[in-house]
Amino acid sequence: MAFIAERNYTAVTQFILLGLTDDPVLRIILFLIILCIYLVTLSGNLSTILLIRVSPQLHHPMYFLLSHLASTDIGMSSSVTPNMLVNFLVERNTISYLGCVIQLDSTAFFGTLECYLLAVMAYDRFVAICSPLVYSTKLSTRVCVQLLIGAYIGSFLNASSFTLSYYYFVFCQPNIINHFFCDFTPLVELSCSDVSVSTAVTTFSAGTVLLITVLAIAVSYTYILITILKMRSTEGRQKAFSTCTSHLSAVTLFYGTTTFIYVMPKSSYSTDQNKVVSMFYTVVIPMLNPLIYSLRNKEIKGALKRQLGKKIFSLGNLICKSNY
Repeated sequence: MAFIAERNYTAVTQFILLGLTDDPVLRIILFLIILCIYLVTLSGNLSTILLIRVSPQLHHPMYFLLSHLASTDIGMSSSVTPNMLVNFLVERNTISYLGCVIQLDSTAFFGTLECYLLAVMAYDRFVAICSPLVYSTKLSTRVCVQLLIGAYIGSFLNASSFTLSYYYFVFCQPNIINHFFCDFTPLVELSCSDVSVSTAVTTFSAGTVLLITVLAIAVSYTYILITILKMRSTEGRQKAFSTCTSHLSAVTLFYGTTTFIYVMPKSSYSTDQNKVVSMFYTVVIPMLNPLIYSLRNKEIKGALKRQLGKKIFSLGNLICKSNY
């Protein structure tokens, strides 16, 4: 969709993404590395979703939420990575006006959804540790579905603020985005219209999401810590804490990188640093999340061993029958 030029503005129908580097050798190396990361992301998260679906022992709220987190990671990575891989192989990577807003909205949607899911998962750990006797009541299937619906609606509303801001911008020549995807900050810098209202709207929307989710996580873990410290058994403390380590690792990675980009003053870091950190939370973290949960969670490792055992047993029976 082209923006109709007004006054002396030139209509912008597409943008040029500069990507990560101009070095041809480094481009090939990065292409291979990021392609491997993307394949691991897809296989890891799809395996997590499939394992949770086929394992009855994982049919609990915690893993139900984890399957949605895995789907979100696939969406986040797929919003950015395929286009970035193309950028490594072509001399000049262009993206249409409509394609740019789709990429902007999808990253905003899945990024916001990850925030909400991490907050809901923190609440899940809070109920499991602080109120284990009413866990099935407070986090029934109906409650989980309601929380997820709220998370999806909140993510859609936040992404909509970015959409409205984007269509409010007036883009002039040059149409070069110094990034590997259509992020909001480079688009603001590229706009030649007054962006004060639109940036205020998106800042308020994103800030509200950040405040709600961080507050929910902080309050949940404050009560969790108090409950753990009150436990007399050292073994009980270790068991309670071990159920939170995977989630805490995911929260630290995600909020640490997003805070660096969207909270720190823009003058304190360069565009190249912005690209590296953006690549970490859009490409690397979606790969790390399934590894964090599978390596640190005994129930997932146990379910995986049982499923592999069943497959090996079935394959063995099949081979024996064919030989017979």
